[in-house]
Amino acid sequence: MVSESSSSTSSSPIKTVVVLVQENRSFDHMLGWMKSLNPEINGVTGSESNLISTSDQNSNHVFFGDNSAYVDPDPGHSIQAVYEQVFGEPWTEASASKNLAPTMEGFAQNAETTQTGLAETVMNGFKPENIAVYRELVKEFAVCDRWFASVPASTQPNRQYVHSATSHGLSGNDTKLLIEGLPQKTIFESMEEAGHSFGIYYQTPPATLLYRNLRKLKYIDKFHQFDLHFKKHCEEGKLPNYTVVEQRFFDLLSLPANDDHPSHDVSEGQKFVKKVYEALRSSPQWNEMLFIIIYDEHGGFYDHVPTPVKDVPSPDDIVGPEPYNFKFDRLGVRVPAFLISPWIDRGTVLHGPSGPFPSSEFEHSSIAATVKKIFNLKEFLTKRDAWAGTFDVILTRTSPRTDCPVTLPEPMKLREAGSKDDAKISDFQEELVQLAAALNGDHRKDIYPHKLVENMTVSEAHKYVEEAFKKFQDECQRARESGTDESEIVVCATSPMPPSTKSFVHKIFSCLVCDN
Repeated sequence: MVSESSSSTSSSPIKTVVVLVQENRSFDHMLGWMKSLNPEINGVTGSESNLISTSDQNSNHVFFGDNSAYVDPDPGHSIQAVYEQVFGEPWTEASASKNLAPTMEGFAQNAETTQTGLAETVMNGFKPENIAVYRELVKEFAVCDRWFASVPASTQPNRQYVHSATSHGLSGNDTKLLIEGLPQKTIFESMEEAGHSFGIYYQTPPATLLYRNLRKLKYIDKFHQFDLHFKKHCEEGKLPNYTVVEQRFFDLLSLPANDDHPSHDVSEGQKFVKKVYEALRSSPQWNEMLFIIIYDEHGGFYDHVPTPVKDVPSPDDIVGPEPYNFKFDRLGVRVPAFLISPWIDRGTVLHGPSGPFPSSEFEHSSIAATVKKIFNLKEFLTKRDAWAGTFDVILTRTSPRTDCPVTLPEPMKLREAGSKDDAKISDFQEELVQLAAALNGDHRKDIYPHKLVENMTVSEAHKYVEEAFKKFQDECQRARESGTDESEIVVCATSPMPPSTKSFVHKIFSCLVCDN
Protein backbone atom coordinates (compact mmCIF):
# COMPACT_ATOMS: atom_id res chain seq x y z
CA MET A 1 0.00 0.00 0.00
CA VAL A 2 1.16 3.56 -0.69
CA SER A 3 0.40 5.82 2.23
CA GLU A 4 -0.64 9.44 2.03
CA SER A 5 -2.14 11.62 4.68
CA SER A 6 -5.62 12.96 4.00
CA SER A 7 -8.04 15.25 5.72
CA SER A 8 -10.84 13.80 7.80
CA THR A 9 -13.69 15.45 5.93
CA SER A 10 -14.55 15.58 2.24
CA SER A 11 -15.61 18.70 0.38
CA SER A 12 -16.88 16.67 -2.56
CA PRO A 13 -20.62 16.75 -3.30
CA ILE A 14 -20.36 13.10 -4.43
CA LYS A 15 -21.56 10.47 -1.98
CA THR A 16 -22.27 7.62 -4.44
CA VAL A 17 -19.92 6.44 -7.20
CA VAL A 18 -21.35 3.97 -9.74
CA VAL A 19 -19.02 2.03 -12.07
CA LEU A 20 -19.92 0.12 -15.25
CA VAL A 21 -17.15 -1.51 -17.29
CA GLN A 22 -18.11 -2.57 -20.82
CA GLU A 23 -16.09 -4.87 -23.07
CA ASN A 24 -13.53 -4.63 -25.82
CA ARG A 25 -13.96 -1.45 -27.86
CA SER A 26 -11.50 1.36 -28.59
CA PHE A 27 -12.25 5.07 -28.29
CA ASP A 28 -12.08 5.73 -32.03
CA HIS A 29 -14.25 2.70 -32.77
CA MET A 30 -17.05 3.81 -30.43
CA LEU A 31 -16.65 7.57 -30.07
CA GLY A 32 -14.17 8.73 -32.72
CA TRP A 33 -16.91 10.10 -34.97
CA MET A 34 -18.42 12.10 -32.07
CA LYS A 35 -15.86 14.72 -33.10
CA SER A 36 -18.48 15.77 -35.65
CA LEU A 37 -20.73 16.77 -32.72
CA ASN A 38 -18.01 18.39 -30.64
CA PRO A 39 -14.76 19.39 -32.41
CA GLU A 40 -12.97 19.51 -29.04
CA ILE A 41 -13.07 15.70 -28.89
CA ASN A 42 -9.84 14.10 -30.11
CA GLY A 43 -11.61 11.81 -32.54
CA VAL A 44 -11.30 10.94 -36.21
CA THR A 45 -11.67 12.69 -39.55
CA GLY A 46 -11.42 9.73 -41.94
CA SER A 47 -7.85 10.52 -42.96
CA GLU A 48 -6.47 7.94 -40.48
CA SER A 49 -5.17 4.73 -42.06
CA ASN A 50 -3.10 1.59 -41.68
CA LEU A 51 -1.19 -0.36 -44.30
CA ILE A 52 -2.19 -3.99 -44.71
CA SER A 53 1.52 -4.76 -44.36
CA THR A 54 3.72 -2.42 -42.34
CA SER A 55 6.82 -3.83 -44.04
CA ASP A 56 5.47 -3.19 -47.56
CA GLN A 57 4.87 0.47 -48.32
CA ASN A 58 3.17 -0.56 -51.55
CA SER A 59 0.49 -2.60 -49.77
CA ASN A 60 -3.05 -1.29 -49.60
CA HIS A 61 -4.03 1.51 -47.23
CA VAL A 62 -7.14 0.86 -45.15
CA PHE A 63 -8.72 4.18 -44.16
CA PHE A 64 -10.84 4.61 -41.06
CA GLY A 65 -14.56 4.57 -41.83
CA ASP A 66 -17.93 4.93 -40.12
CA ASN A 67 -19.60 1.67 -41.11
CA SER A 68 -19.44 -0.28 -37.85
CA ALA A 69 -22.57 -2.15 -36.85
CA TYR A 70 -22.37 -5.83 -35.96
CA VAL A 71 -18.84 -7.24 -35.51
CA ASP A 72 -18.00 -10.91 -35.98
CA PRO A 73 -15.43 -12.42 -35.47
CA ASP A 74 -13.65 -11.01 -32.43
CA PRO A 75 -10.38 -9.19 -33.33
CA GLY A 76 -7.13 -10.08 -31.54
CA HIS A 77 -6.38 -8.43 -28.19
CA SER A 78 -3.86 -10.69 -26.47
CA ILE A 79 -0.64 -9.13 -25.20
CA GLN A 80 1.19 -10.19 -28.38
CA ALA A 81 -1.62 -8.97 -30.67
CA VAL A 82 -1.69 -5.57 -28.94
CA TYR A 83 2.09 -5.30 -29.31
CA GLU A 84 1.79 -5.69 -33.09
CA GLN A 85 -1.12 -3.24 -33.26
CA VAL A 86 0.73 -0.56 -31.30
CA PHE A 87 4.29 -0.98 -32.62
CA GLY A 88 3.62 -2.23 -36.15
CA GLU A 89 5.56 -5.49 -35.98
CA PRO A 90 4.93 -8.90 -34.40
CA TRP A 91 6.22 -9.47 -30.88
CA THR A 92 9.60 -11.16 -30.58
CA GLU A 93 12.18 -10.90 -27.84
CA ALA A 94 14.41 -9.01 -30.27
CA SER A 95 11.63 -6.57 -31.13
CA ALA A 96 10.74 -6.01 -27.49
CA SER A 97 14.37 -5.18 -26.69
CA LYS A 98 14.34 -2.29 -29.20
CA ASN A 99 11.99 -0.12 -27.09
CA LEU A 100 10.07 1.00 -30.14
CA ALA A 101 7.93 4.13 -30.23
CA PRO A 102 4.20 3.46 -30.63
CA THR A 103 3.01 4.10 -34.20
CA MET A 104 -0.54 2.67 -33.98
CA GLU A 105 0.02 1.31 -37.49
CA GLY A 106 -0.29 -2.44 -36.94
CA PHE A 107 -4.06 -2.86 -36.46
CA ALA A 108 -4.87 -3.77 -40.06
CA GLN A 109 -1.87 -6.07 -40.38
CA ASN A 110 -2.69 -7.93 -37.16
CA ALA A 111 -6.36 -8.24 -38.12
CA GLU A 112 -5.54 -9.76 -41.51
CA THR A 113 -3.44 -12.46 -39.84
CA THR A 114 -6.58 -13.40 -37.86
CA GLN A 115 -8.93 -13.48 -40.83
CA THR A 116 -8.81 -12.08 -44.34
CA GLY A 117 -10.95 -8.96 -44.53
CA LEU A 118 -10.93 -8.30 -40.77
CA ALA A 119 -8.80 -5.19 -41.34
CA GLU A 120 -11.87 -3.38 -42.65
CA THR A 121 -13.71 -4.28 -39.45
CA VAL A 122 -11.08 -2.94 -37.04
CA MET A 123 -10.63 0.21 -39.15
CA ASN A 124 -14.25 1.32 -38.77
CA GLY A 125 -16.26 3.15 -36.11
CA PHE A 126 -19.88 3.91 -35.32
CA LYS A 127 -21.87 6.79 -36.74
CA PRO A 128 -23.17 8.86 -33.78
CA GLU A 129 -26.78 8.29 -34.81
CA ASN A 130 -26.30 4.51 -34.58
CA ILE A 131 -25.34 4.71 -30.91
CA ALA A 132 -27.85 7.34 -29.86
CA VAL A 133 -27.51 6.64 -26.13
CA TYR A 134 -23.82 7.54 -26.25
CA ARG A 135 -24.49 10.49 -28.53
CA GLU A 136 -26.81 11.90 -25.86
CA LEU A 137 -24.31 11.27 -23.06
CA VAL A 138 -21.58 13.05 -25.04
CA LYS A 139 -23.86 16.06 -25.42
CA GLU A 140 -25.16 16.09 -21.86
CA PHE A 141 -22.20 15.16 -19.67
CA ALA A 142 -18.44 14.53 -19.97
CA VAL A 143 -16.36 12.32 -22.19
CA CYS A 144 -12.68 11.72 -21.49
CA ASP A 145 -10.71 11.46 -24.72
CA ARG A 146 -7.45 10.42 -23.10
CA TRP A 147 -8.31 7.39 -20.98
CA PHE A 148 -6.19 4.30 -21.59
CA ALA A 149 -6.50 0.66 -20.67
CA SER A 150 -4.14 -0.11 -17.79
CA VAL A 151 -2.42 -3.02 -19.55
CA PRO A 152 -1.75 -3.61 -23.27
CA ALA A 153 -3.45 -6.98 -23.01
CA SER A 154 -6.81 -8.72 -22.72
CA THR A 155 -9.87 -8.39 -20.48
CA GLN A 156 -8.93 -9.94 -17.14
CA PRO A 157 -5.73 -7.99 -16.40
CA ASN A 158 -7.50 -4.73 -17.19
CA ARG A 159 -10.61 -5.51 -15.16
CA GLN A 160 -8.44 -6.11 -12.10
CA TYR A 161 -6.94 -2.62 -12.34
CA VAL A 162 -10.40 -1.02 -12.15
CA HIS A 163 -10.87 -1.87 -8.47
CA SER A 164 -7.34 -2.63 -7.27
CA ALA A 165 -4.86 -0.66 -9.44
CA THR A 166 -2.94 -3.85 -10.27
CA SER A 167 -3.45 -7.23 -11.86
CA HIS A 168 -0.92 -8.84 -9.49
CA GLY A 169 1.22 -9.90 -12.45
CA LEU A 170 -1.67 -11.18 -14.54
CA SER A 171 -1.16 -10.42 -18.25
CA GLY A 172 -3.43 -13.14 -19.64
CA ASN A 173 -5.37 -16.16 -18.41
CA ASP A 174 -3.83 -17.86 -15.36
CA THR A 175 -5.95 -20.78 -14.16
CA LYS A 176 -4.01 -21.07 -10.89
CA LEU A 177 -4.89 -17.49 -10.01
CA LEU A 178 -8.50 -18.12 -11.03
CA ILE A 179 -8.69 -20.91 -8.44
CA GLU A 180 -6.93 -19.07 -5.65
CA GLY A 181 -8.34 -15.66 -6.48
CA LEU A 182 -6.22 -12.55 -6.92
CA PRO A 183 -4.89 -11.65 -3.46
CA GLN A 184 -4.38 -7.86 -3.67
CA LYS A 185 -6.26 -5.32 -1.63
CA THR A 186 -9.13 -3.63 -3.45
CA ILE A 187 -11.00 -0.34 -3.25
CA PHE A 188 -13.90 -2.32 -1.76
CA GLU A 189 -11.88 -3.04 1.37
CA SER A 190 -10.56 0.52 1.53
CA MET A 191 -14.12 1.81 1.49
CA GLU A 192 -15.18 -0.64 4.20
CA GLU A 193 -12.22 0.31 6.40
CA ALA A 194 -13.27 3.96 6.19
CA GLY A 195 -16.84 3.15 7.17
CA HIS A 196 -18.31 3.46 3.68
CA SER A 197 -20.55 0.93 1.95
CA PHE A 198 -20.12 -0.97 -1.32
CA GLY A 199 -22.25 -3.29 -3.41
CA ILE A 200 -22.09 -5.27 -6.65
CA TYR A 201 -25.18 -5.68 -8.84
CA TYR A 202 -24.75 -8.56 -11.25
CA GLN A 203 -26.68 -10.08 -14.15
CA THR A 204 -24.25 -12.89 -14.91
CA PRO A 205 -22.45 -14.36 -11.85
CA PRO A 206 -19.98 -11.61 -10.98
CA ALA A 207 -16.49 -11.44 -12.47
CA THR A 208 -15.43 -9.41 -9.41
CA LEU A 209 -15.16 -12.75 -7.58
CA LEU A 210 -11.77 -13.03 -9.22
CA TYR A 211 -10.66 -10.97 -6.21
CA ARG A 212 -10.02 -13.52 -3.51
CA ASN A 213 -11.03 -11.28 -0.64
CA LEU A 214 -14.52 -10.72 -2.08
CA ARG A 215 -15.17 -14.45 -1.64
CA LYS A 216 -15.10 -14.06 2.14
CA LEU A 217 -18.32 -14.91 3.93
CA LYS A 218 -18.70 -11.38 5.25
CA TYR A 219 -19.02 -10.02 1.72
CA ILE A 220 -21.60 -12.44 0.29
CA ASP A 221 -24.42 -10.02 1.13
CA LYS A 222 -22.70 -7.34 -0.93
CA PHE A 223 -23.71 -9.13 -4.14
CA HIS A 224 -27.18 -8.28 -5.44
CA GLN A 225 -29.04 -9.65 -8.45
CA PHE A 226 -29.40 -6.65 -10.76
CA ASP A 227 -32.89 -7.33 -12.10
CA LEU A 228 -34.29 -7.90 -8.62
CA HIS A 229 -32.60 -5.17 -6.66
CA PHE A 230 -30.94 -2.39 -8.66
CA LYS A 231 -33.94 -0.28 -9.65
CA LYS A 232 -35.55 -0.86 -6.25
CA HIS A 233 -32.44 0.28 -4.38
CA CYS A 234 -32.23 3.33 -6.67
CA GLU A 235 -35.84 4.27 -5.96
CA GLU A 236 -35.38 3.79 -2.22
CA GLY A 237 -32.15 5.79 -2.15
CA LYS A 238 -30.23 2.78 -0.86
CA LEU A 239 -27.37 2.48 -3.35
CA PRO A 240 -24.03 1.93 -1.57
CA ASN A 241 -21.30 4.56 -1.64
CA TYR A 242 -19.33 2.49 -4.15
CA THR A 243 -21.62 0.65 -6.54
CA VAL A 244 -20.49 -1.70 -9.30
CA VAL A 245 -22.81 -2.90 -12.05
CA GLU A 246 -21.96 -6.13 -13.91
CA GLN A 247 -23.68 -7.06 -17.12
CA ARG A 248 -24.67 -10.21 -19.03
CA PHE A 249 -21.57 -11.80 -20.56
CA PHE A 250 -23.29 -14.73 -22.33
CA ASP A 251 -25.26 -14.15 -25.53
CA LEU A 252 -28.46 -16.21 -25.51
CA LEU A 253 -31.45 -16.01 -27.82
CA SER A 254 -33.72 -15.63 -24.79
CA LEU A 255 -31.37 -13.24 -22.97
CA PRO A 256 -28.86 -11.42 -25.23
CA ALA A 257 -25.52 -10.31 -23.85
CA ASN A 258 -25.25 -6.59 -23.16
CA ASP A 259 -21.51 -6.21 -22.49
CA ASP A 260 -20.56 -5.02 -26.05
CA HIS A 261 -17.99 -7.81 -26.44
CA PRO A 262 -17.81 -8.87 -30.10
CA SER A 263 -19.77 -10.63 -31.52
CA HIS A 264 -22.49 -9.28 -29.19
CA ASP A 265 -24.99 -6.67 -30.34
CA VAL A 266 -23.91 -3.16 -29.30
CA SER A 267 -27.56 -2.07 -29.26
CA GLU A 268 -28.07 -4.41 -26.29
CA GLY A 269 -25.25 -2.62 -24.50
CA GLN A 270 -26.94 0.68 -25.34
CA LYS A 271 -30.19 -0.61 -23.81
CA PHE A 272 -28.32 -1.58 -20.65
CA VAL A 273 -26.62 1.79 -20.28
CA LYS A 274 -29.99 3.47 -20.81
CA LYS A 275 -31.58 1.25 -18.15
CA VAL A 276 -28.86 1.93 -15.60
CA TYR A 277 -28.80 5.67 -16.28
CA GLU A 278 -32.57 6.08 -16.04
CA ALA A 279 -32.68 4.16 -12.75
CA LEU A 280 -29.93 6.38 -11.35
CA ARG A 281 -31.59 9.55 -12.66
CA SER A 282 -34.84 8.66 -10.87
CA SER A 283 -33.08 8.07 -7.56
CA PRO A 284 -33.22 10.54 -4.66
CA GLN A 285 -29.44 10.03 -4.56
CA TRP A 286 -28.99 11.53 -8.05
CA ASN A 287 -27.73 14.91 -6.84
CA GLU A 288 -24.90 13.21 -4.94
CA MET A 289 -23.93 10.77 -7.67
CA LEU A 290 -21.09 10.18 -10.16
CA PHE A 291 -21.66 7.49 -12.79
CA ILE A 292 -18.58 6.21 -14.64
CA ILE A 293 -18.74 4.14 -17.84
CA ILE A 294 -15.48 2.80 -19.28
CA TYR A 295 -14.37 -0.11 -21.46
CA ASP A 296 -11.87 -2.63 -20.12
CA GLU A 297 -9.69 -2.69 -23.25
CA HIS A 298 -9.83 -1.86 -26.95
CA GLY A 299 -10.62 -5.35 -28.25
CA GLY A 300 -8.27 -5.08 -31.24
CA PHE A 301 -10.03 -2.06 -32.77
CA TYR A 302 -8.03 0.85 -34.17
CA ASP A 303 -7.25 3.99 -32.22
CA HIS A 304 -5.01 6.79 -33.49
CA VAL A 305 -3.67 8.16 -30.17
CA PRO A 306 -0.24 6.68 -29.32
CA THR A 307 -0.21 4.52 -26.23
CA PRO A 308 1.89 5.90 -23.33
CA VAL A 309 5.07 3.88 -22.98
CA LYS A 310 7.35 6.05 -20.83
CA ASP A 311 7.46 6.72 -17.09
CA VAL A 312 4.50 4.48 -16.31
CA PRO A 313 5.12 2.92 -12.88
CA SER A 314 4.70 -0.76 -12.22
CA PRO A 315 2.07 -0.97 -9.49
CA ASP A 316 3.92 -3.53 -7.36
CA ASP A 317 7.11 -4.52 -9.26
CA ILE A 318 5.66 -7.93 -10.15
CA VAL A 319 6.81 -9.12 -13.57
CA GLY A 320 4.44 -11.07 -15.81
CA PRO A 321 5.10 -14.65 -16.91
CA GLU A 322 7.36 -15.83 -19.71
CA PRO A 323 7.86 -15.39 -22.58
CA TYR A 324 6.75 -11.76 -22.43
CA ASN A 325 8.04 -10.92 -18.94
CA PHE A 326 5.91 -7.81 -19.02
CA LYS A 327 6.91 -5.21 -16.44
CA PHE A 328 3.59 -3.31 -16.43
CA ASP A 329 5.45 -0.17 -17.41
CA ARG A 330 3.32 0.93 -20.38
CA LEU A 331 -0.41 1.38 -20.85
CA GLY A 332 -2.93 -0.18 -23.20
CA VAL A 333 -4.85 1.41 -26.07
CA ARG A 334 -7.24 4.33 -25.51
CA VAL A 335 -10.81 3.35 -24.58
CA PRO A 336 -14.15 5.20 -24.19
CA ALA A 337 -14.84 6.86 -20.85
CA PHE A 338 -17.97 8.74 -19.76
CA LEU A 339 -18.32 10.75 -16.57
CA ILE A 340 -21.94 11.44 -15.69
CA SER A 341 -23.22 13.63 -12.87
CA PRO A 342 -25.47 16.65 -12.28
CA TRP A 343 -22.27 18.36 -11.10
CA ILE A 344 -20.81 18.22 -14.63
CA ASP A 345 -21.58 20.85 -17.28
CA ARG A 346 -23.07 19.83 -20.62
CA GLY A 347 -20.65 18.91 -23.40
CA THR A 348 -17.57 18.67 -21.19
CA VAL A 349 -14.46 17.10 -22.74
CA LEU A 350 -11.74 15.95 -20.36
CA HIS A 351 -8.30 15.65 -21.90
CA GLY A 352 -5.15 14.49 -20.08
CA PRO A 353 -4.62 15.13 -16.36
CA SER A 354 -2.40 17.85 -14.93
CA GLY A 355 -0.76 15.56 -12.37
CA PRO A 356 0.05 14.30 -9.83
CA PHE A 357 3.20 13.49 -11.88
CA PRO A 358 4.39 14.91 -15.21
CA SER A 359 3.74 11.54 -16.90
CA SER A 360 0.39 10.83 -15.21
CA GLU A 361 -2.49 9.65 -17.40
CA PHE A 362 -6.12 8.71 -17.02
CA GLU A 363 -6.42 4.93 -16.90
CA HIS A 364 -8.47 2.40 -14.93
CA SER A 365 -6.49 3.07 -11.73
CA SER A 366 -7.83 6.63 -11.92
CA ILE A 367 -11.08 5.27 -10.50
CA ALA A 368 -9.43 4.08 -7.28
CA ALA A 369 -7.38 7.29 -7.11
CA THR A 370 -10.47 9.48 -7.53
CA VAL A 371 -12.55 7.44 -5.07
CA LYS A 372 -9.73 7.81 -2.55
CA LYS A 373 -9.85 11.57 -3.03
CA ILE A 374 -13.65 11.88 -2.89
CA PHE A 375 -13.99 9.77 0.26
CA ASN A 376 -10.69 10.77 1.89
CA LEU A 377 -9.44 7.21 2.12
CA LYS A 378 -6.30 6.50 4.10
CA GLU A 379 -3.94 5.18 1.45
CA PHE A 380 -3.42 4.37 -2.19
CA LEU A 381 -3.65 0.74 -3.23
CA THR A 382 -0.45 0.63 -5.32
CA LYS A 383 2.10 2.85 -6.98
CA ARG A 384 -0.16 2.94 -10.04
CA ASP A 385 -3.19 4.68 -8.52
CA ALA A 386 -0.78 7.00 -6.69
CA TRP A 387 0.44 8.01 -10.17
CA ALA A 388 -2.85 8.03 -12.09
CA GLY A 389 -4.73 11.23 -12.82
CA THR A 390 -7.94 11.97 -10.91
CA PHE A 391 -11.07 13.23 -12.64
CA ASP A 392 -12.76 15.01 -9.74
CA VAL A 393 -11.56 18.21 -11.47
CA ILE A 394 -14.65 18.17 -13.70
CA LEU A 395 -16.99 18.54 -10.71
CA THR A 396 -16.75 22.30 -11.02
CA ARG A 397 -20.32 23.47 -10.49
CA THR A 398 -21.46 25.23 -7.33
CA SER A 399 -24.85 23.49 -7.50
CA PRO A 400 -26.22 20.41 -9.28
CA ARG A 401 -27.90 20.79 -12.66
CA THR A 402 -31.67 20.50 -12.87
CA ASP A 403 -31.79 19.95 -16.65
CA CYS A 404 -30.22 16.46 -16.85
CA PRO A 405 -32.30 14.24 -19.16
CA VAL A 406 -34.68 11.91 -17.35
CA THR A 407 -34.59 9.38 -20.18
CA LEU A 408 -32.15 8.51 -22.97
CA PRO A 409 -33.01 7.68 -26.62
CA GLU A 410 -34.21 4.27 -27.70
CA PRO A 411 -31.29 2.32 -29.21
CA MET A 412 -31.22 1.27 -32.84
CA LYS A 413 -30.98 -2.48 -33.46
CA LEU A 414 -27.62 -3.27 -35.06
CA ARG A 415 -27.78 -7.05 -35.51
CA GLU A 416 -30.43 -8.63 -37.69
CA ALA A 417 -29.78 -12.27 -36.78
CA GLY A 418 -30.49 -13.62 -33.31
CA SER A 419 -28.01 -14.92 -30.77
CA LYS A 420 -26.44 -18.33 -31.29
CA ASP A 421 -26.89 -20.44 -28.17
CA ASP A 422 -24.74 -23.20 -29.68
CA ALA A 423 -21.81 -20.89 -30.53
CA LYS A 424 -18.42 -21.70 -29.05
CA ILE A 425 -17.53 -19.58 -26.05
CA SER A 426 -14.93 -16.80 -26.20
CA ASP A 427 -11.68 -16.67 -24.23
CA PHE A 428 -13.28 -14.36 -21.66
CA GLN A 429 -16.26 -16.69 -21.28
CA GLU A 430 -13.87 -19.60 -20.81
CA GLU A 431 -12.28 -17.68 -17.95
CA LEU A 432 -15.70 -17.09 -16.38
CA VAL A 433 -16.42 -20.82 -16.57
CA GLN A 434 -13.05 -21.60 -15.00
CA LEU A 435 -13.75 -19.06 -12.26
CA ALA A 436 -17.10 -20.79 -11.67
CA ALA A 437 -15.27 -24.11 -11.38
CA ALA A 438 -13.08 -22.59 -8.67
CA LEU A 439 -16.26 -21.62 -6.79
CA ASN A 440 -18.13 -24.93 -7.07
CA GLY A 441 -15.14 -27.23 -6.50
CA ASP A 442 -14.74 -28.55 -10.04
CA HIS A 443 -11.21 -27.17 -10.19
CA ARG A 444 -10.14 -30.39 -8.45
CA LYS A 445 -11.35 -32.54 -11.34
CA ASP A 446 -8.98 -33.69 -14.07
CA ILE A 447 -11.12 -31.89 -16.66
CA TYR A 448 -10.00 -28.54 -15.20
CA PRO A 449 -9.08 -26.19 -16.77
CA HIS A 450 -9.05 -26.98 -20.49
CA LYS A 451 -11.25 -30.05 -20.96
CA LEU A 452 -13.96 -28.36 -18.93
CA VAL A 453 -14.40 -25.65 -21.57
CA GLU A 454 -13.49 -27.71 -24.63
CA ASN A 455 -16.36 -27.53 -27.13
CA MET A 456 -18.60 -25.88 -24.52
CA THR A 457 -21.38 -23.81 -26.06
CA VAL A 458 -22.63 -20.43 -24.86
CA SER A 459 -25.86 -21.89 -23.45
CA GLU A 460 -23.97 -24.69 -21.66
CA ALA A 461 -21.50 -22.20 -20.22
CA HIS A 462 -24.26 -19.88 -19.02
CA LYS A 463 -26.05 -22.75 -17.28
CA TYR A 464 -22.79 -23.96 -15.72
CA VAL A 465 -21.80 -20.59 -14.22
CA GLU A 466 -25.32 -19.92 -12.93
CA GLU A 467 -25.45 -23.28 -11.15
CA ALA A 468 -21.90 -22.93 -9.84
CA PHE A 469 -22.58 -19.50 -8.34
CA LYS A 470 -25.84 -20.74 -6.82
CA LYS A 471 -23.99 -23.64 -5.21
CA PHE A 472 -21.34 -21.25 -3.88
CA GLN A 473 -24.01 -18.96 -2.42
CA ASP A 474 -25.86 -21.87 -0.82
CA GLU A 475 -22.71 -23.27 0.76
CA CYS A 476 -21.77 -19.82 2.07
CA GLN A 477 -25.18 -19.51 3.69
CA ARG A 478 -24.83 -22.94 5.32
CA ALA A 479 -21.36 -22.05 6.57
CA ARG A 480 -22.70 -18.87 8.15
CA GLU A 481 -25.55 -20.74 9.80
CA SER A 482 -23.03 -23.19 11.25
CA GLY A 483 -21.10 -20.32 12.86
CA THR A 484 -18.11 -20.20 10.51
CA ASP A 485 -15.91 -17.13 10.95
CA GLU A 486 -16.98 -14.35 8.57
CA SER A 487 -13.41 -13.73 7.39
CA GLU A 488 -13.09 -17.22 5.92
CA ILE A 489 -13.70 -18.39 2.36
CA VAL A 490 -15.89 -21.31 1.41
CA VAL A 491 -14.56 -23.79 -1.13
CA CYS A 492 -17.27 -26.18 -2.26
CA ALA A 493 -16.72 -29.92 -2.32
CA THR A 494 -16.17 -31.69 -5.64
CA SER A 495 -18.73 -34.04 -7.21
CA PRO A 496 -21.38 -34.19 -4.48
CA MET A 497 -22.92 -37.62 -3.93
CA PRO A 498 -26.49 -38.29 -5.05
CA PRO A 499 -29.06 -36.85 -2.59
CA SER A 500 -30.30 -40.28 -1.50
CA THR A 501 -26.90 -41.27 -0.18
CA LYS A 502 -25.97 -38.00 1.48
CA SER A 503 -25.84 -37.98 5.24
CA PHE A 504 -27.39 -35.10 7.13
CA VAL A 505 -23.91 -33.92 8.14
CA HIS A 506 -22.77 -34.02 4.52
CA LYS A 507 -25.76 -31.93 3.47
CA ILE A 508 -24.96 -29.27 6.03
CA PHE A 509 -21.19 -29.29 5.57
CA SER A 510 -20.76 -30.16 1.88
CA CYS A 511 -18.05 -27.54 1.70
CA LEU A 512 -14.58 -26.92 2.95
CA VAL A 513 -13.59 -23.69 4.61
CA CYS A 514 -10.19 -22.18 4.04
CA ASP A 515 -8.53 -19.40 5.94
CA ASN A 516 -7.21 -16.20 4.46
